[in-house]
Amino acid sequence: MENLRVLFEENLNTDFISATLSSPRTKGGAVKVKVRPLLKKGTLFFQLEAFKGNQAFHRNLPADEACAALLLYMEEMKQLQMETRQASVTALVSKKGKVTVKKKARKEPAKKADLSHNRQKRYILEEGVPVPFLVDLGVMTGEGKVVHAKFDKFRQINRFLEFIEDILPRLKDRAGDGRELTILDFGCGKSYLTFAIYYYLHELKGYDIRIIGLDLKRDVIRRCNELSGKYGYEKLRFLEGDIADYTGVDRVDMVVTLHACDTATDFALAKAIGWDAKVILSVPCCQHELNRQIKSDVLEPVLKYGLIKERMAALVTDALRAQYLEREGYETQILEFIDMEHTPKNILIRAVKTGRKGSNEEKLQMCEEALHVRPTLGRLLDTKSEKEQGADR
Repeated sequence: MENLRVLFEENLNTDFISATLSSPRTKGGAVKVKVRPLLKKGTLFFQLEAFKGNQAFHRNLPADEACAALLLYMEEMKQLQMETRQASVTALVSKKGKVTVKKKARKEPAKKADLSHNRQKRYILEEGVPVPFLVDLGVMTGEGKVVHAKFDKFRQINRFLEFIEDILPRLKDRAGDGRELTILDFGCGKSYLTFAIYYYLHELKGYDIRIIGLDLKRDVIRRCNELSGKYGYEKLRFLEGDIADYTGVDRVDMVVTLHACDTATDFALAKAIGWDAKVILSVPCCQHELNRQIKSDVLEPVLKYGLIKERMAALVTDALRAQYLEREGYETQILEFIDMEHTPKNILIRAVKTGRKGSNEEKLQMCEEALHVRPTLGRLLDTKSEKEQGADR
């Protein structure tokens, strides 16, 4: 960690802009830490905002104490993204504790950070900067002012982009050979987030990407393609089709599935795993399947209440999905995400491919047997595995 200590000591000054520590090694601690500079009574401090569960904890520390605190956090984190006026820095920590630091110098110094204590929150898509698709979708005015009635949607879009921002170093690994990245959005609907992903990754970050949005609604697909053509987004296209039957690509780098109803989410996740997708972002919806299956003598006094049974089945569904992803070699997190339509469906599953198969098979089977459930995702993956084994014989 000595190179991280030097990195912090050299950069925690007035040229520091921001930093994000993410990808925790263990559960129970902070899942992310954001750092920004601020000025209090003429003294430079660094605000550490640590996110744990549904809470955020703030500390304002001088440079030396901030350095020590960040080093402690980095003992539990796998990656760091730091921005200074002179450079953009990425640090990755391996499983064995090896630290790799990559620095990309800026052609021109960036603007100094806002050091005010009570500054306005900064969003990835900034207020006051017109974004074409947000204007056409009624979220912004032509001058970039966020429409008051749409501010929740504006905030939610930015929140989703923060989930992507956290895993950018992983996508950079795939883009390192200079090839195009392919992203699939299953059940894209009106495509607020699809357009946001393209705008963020291609227009703001300069990634060479191709995005395909898939949905069953013909009129929605037509409208989205009209908007894509209007903005000149040549590699953003929308198709009418079903998740389970889609075979239009051979390799995918990121799969997004938002509000795919019931087992449609399982088909999307199975497709993503089959494509060896590096990143999967899924906001499930309408988890009915396990509600029809779940049984337990021990939990019978609890499951007799329909509403409780429904909610427990939904949580078990998503937890088992996360377990299957870990079994297949993904580092998986279940995060809170405010739903676009303000419903209780506010869980986001974020999975990043590591290639290291999980060792949770036995406990996964025990859990399913205890609850008398057999999720679609498990059946799809096991069927695929059996076919592959048969082909090898």
